[in-house]
Amino acid sequence: MKIVIIGGSGLIGSKTAELLRASGNEVLAASPSSGVDALTGKGLAEALKGAQVVVDVSNSPSWEATAVMQFFQTSTRNLLAAEAVAGVAHHVTLSVVGAERQPGSGYMPAKVAQESAIKIGPTPYTIIRATQFFEFVGGIAESGVVDGTVRLPAIQFQPIAANDVASAVARIAVAAPLNTTIEIAGPERKPMEQFVKLLFAAKMDQRPVIADPQALYFGAKVDDRSLTPDQGAQLGKTGFADWLAQSSTIK
Repeated sequence: MKIVIIGGSGLIGSKTAELLRASGNEVLAASPSSGVDALTGKGLAEALKGAQVVVDVSNSPSWEATAVMQFFQTSTRNLLAAEAVAGVAHHVTLSVVGAERQPGSGYMPAKVAQESAIKIGPTPYTIIRATQFFEFVGGIAESGVVDGTVRLPAIQFQPIAANDVASAVARIAVAAPLNTTIEIAGPERKPMEQFVKLLFAAKMDQRPVIADPQALYFGAKVDDRSLTPDQGAQLGKTGFADWLAQSSTIK
């Protein structure tokens, strides 16, 4: 099976490509650096020739509200049009759990718009909504630093390992399209600050970490439902402590 991965050089794209190749698929990892740009449409027609599946794990280079909306709307429109010409049978997109529950975010409304375009598009699809990745917990912590203290929203959190995300994407890519949205998340749900404290302990980072009911999440107000999945989500196998123990470089 020929599978084209848009964003194939990124964190999830590269891991997914490795898994799919290992199971005997022909995989084209497509990105602007390889001459395939979904935003401009450059190289799409050639890349999609003979493809049965397109996996879109691309991301906007800018998270500014207007730029990210333009990126996801334009790139998705270009992809769906090219897929219709090429006869692609399954469009798989990676999205974010709780995207519609963060209207104050500049990023999440663009993901909702992307999902809407896919649902009314010509290609059978599966949308995979994932929670935040373990690999991003450090960045989340840094976003909350105020005068040397990490202030995080006092909310529940259920992140997932990137390897588990890639495994789910690879598995779904070779299955029949579901024409629906599924959710994936890590196996542990607990307050956000507990994950950061575990990370800081592994890094020997002495900065204080507190749960602040007034703290924002990348500029948006969030609650216990914002970043956690509904019941029935598919859960990854990797716990956060195990991931920390296995990670050779913790950032």
